[in-house]
Amino acid sequence: MAGILEGVDQRTQLAGHNRFELLLFSLNGRQRFGINVFKVQEVIQCPALTQIPKANSVIRGVAHLRGKTIPVLDLAQAIGLRKIAGDAQSYVIVTEYNRTIQGFLVASVDRIININWTSVKAPPSGLGREGYLTAVTEVDGDLVEVIDVEKVMKEVMGAREQASEEAIDREVSGEGGRVLIVDDSSVARNQIKKVCDQLNLEYDVLKDGLEAWEHLERLLEEGRDLDNYYALIISDVEMPRMDGYTLATKIKKEPRLKNNYLVLHTSLSGVFNTAMVQKVGANEFLAKFEPDELVKTIQKRLRALQ
Repeated sequence: MAGILEGVDQRTQLAGHNRFELLLFSLNGRQRFGINVFKVQEVIQCPALTQIPKANSVIRGVAHLRGKTIPVLDLAQAIGLRKIAGDAQSYVIVTEYNRTIQGFLVASVDRIININWTSVKAPPSGLGREGYLTAVTEVDGDLVEVIDVEKVMKEVMGAREQASEEAIDREVSGEGGRVLIVDDSSVARNQIKKVCDQLNLEYDVLKDGLEAWEHLERLLEEGRDLDNYYALIISDVEMPRMDGYTLATKIKKEPRLKNNYLVLHTSLSGVFNTAMVQKVGANEFLAKFEPDELVKTIQKRLRALQ
């Protein structure tokens, strides 16, 4: 599994076609979980870990990889399961989220599959850990659970949810402006909402690309002038049913929507970002989650509209 990013060009071609690649792994027992390959840098056997005094118990230690020191989180323990043994039989999935590098300790790694987002659904209630899931899908007749890594990272590492006063230009008024927020993660939705509240912006909040597309279609049927209805659309990339790349592609191909200002707001690895934004026609990419940068992006758009 090492060198998993070698197929960047091939994976980039999936953008706008509502497909992605999922790395399957297990934590404890037979249940399989998944993570988007775009977020994975490599998979390695669990190395020797250096303990960190007074660290969150989910952080099993730090690993030293190619001159970098990265925290290793027990993904099972983070979602309320029995912790992983953490010996040489375990694996570490090295990932990039929100411009940080970290490893997730897992029991075993299965394989990479190529699937369509339409086969990925919102998690059903009653799983006992649905609060830590963003989606589920079926592979070989078995349920695969996709973990809300943003929620795990926030709980373990912490995150600043509001922008600093220094970042806000009070001469730029958000009064009367409206934002469409599209994200399947409750953590991300709440973060964006808090920033919009700071700027006195109204907002509509939806949970995936298909829901957003159907919402926009309804507004068009009602005769709304969507060139002026939303100041901007802020969309995640990874979402069940329809991803952000596909949503962007559909918006930019619809003559009555193509002038909407679309920001892809994602924790996906930075190596893909420029190519993806250009391919699907989005106006801007913004890495999660720096509230000051989100404020600057929103206010730049508001200035352009004044």
